[in-house]
Amino acid sequence: MNDASWIDRFIRHLEFERRLSPLTCKNYRRDLEVLADYCEQSGVDEWRHLDSEHVRAYAAACFRKGLGGKTIQRRLSAARTFFRYLIRENEVGKNPITSVSAPKGSKRLPDNLDADRMARLLQIQGDGPIVDRDRAILELLYSSGLRLAELTDLNLGDVDVHDATVRVTGKGNKDRIVPVGRMALKALRQWTITRADMANADERALFVSNRGSRISTRSVQSRVKYWAKQQGIDANVYPHLFRHSFATHVLESSHDLRGVQELLGHANISTTQVYTHLDFQHLAQIYDQTHPRARRKKG
Repeated sequence: MNDASWIDRFIRHLEFERRLSPLTCKNYRRDLEVLADYCEQSGVDEWRHLDSEHVRAYAAACFRKGLGGKTIQRRLSAARTFFRYLIRENEVGKNPITSVSAPKGSKRLPDNLDADRMARLLQIQGDGPIVDRDRAILELLYSSGLRLAELTDLNLGDVDVHDATVRVTGKGNKDRIVPVGRMALKALRQWTITRADMANADERALFVSNRGSRISTRSVQSRVKYWAKQQGIDANVYPHLFRHSFATHVLESSHDLRGVQELLGHANISTTQVYTHLDFQHLAQIYDQTHPRARRKKG
């Protein structure tokens, strides 16, 4: 495609103006390069020549290749955002993606651990810097519903043990203050004592690896899986599962969707609403087990 260089300019815009994460920028680039390849094969040599019929044919081609509705939606969303940028730069006059929608994908409900299994997972035995660090990591993930990157980005000054809060920098560089629970505070206090045995002298990161520098997301994933196995948890346990469990358990107890949205740092309430389906499933199960007209007779 003759003007594929616009993708490079757009990615720089995402990186430096919108300050999106490297992974998000990488995903945008991948989706837009797929569209650019399709345009080249279809004889569309400039972005201004792409119209809604081309886009519908592109979405149909993606569907014929076996891609799900959610993937096609993501690709069209990337293209829609890209064309908004091209309009801003006066490269095109209209957005051909606006009138095109992808087939709706089925909503996959997020996994979560029930309160009993989560409690068993968090009952880590032992002492020493590694155990103290891992206990603090797991407790904080569940206590405050942090994303994995939010956890690894924490610095020493971000946790206020007196106020029982943690300051988190989330998506889009937005800060939020999240409460920290009693057990997480206890684990964090112990970790700050033993952290000196592991951390390099000038390291600001709250959580460090055995090399003394900021712990990586991959290392946290590995330690979470290790402790799940150690504690006999019969489920696929990963860091984001703590966030899902946190949201589900808080919503079940409070029924305050807006509050959960604030705690999770979701920009849009619709992102948080997926947890209402989980809550309804829980209520439906209770109904089936307890309502006189719902209980099945024992044969």
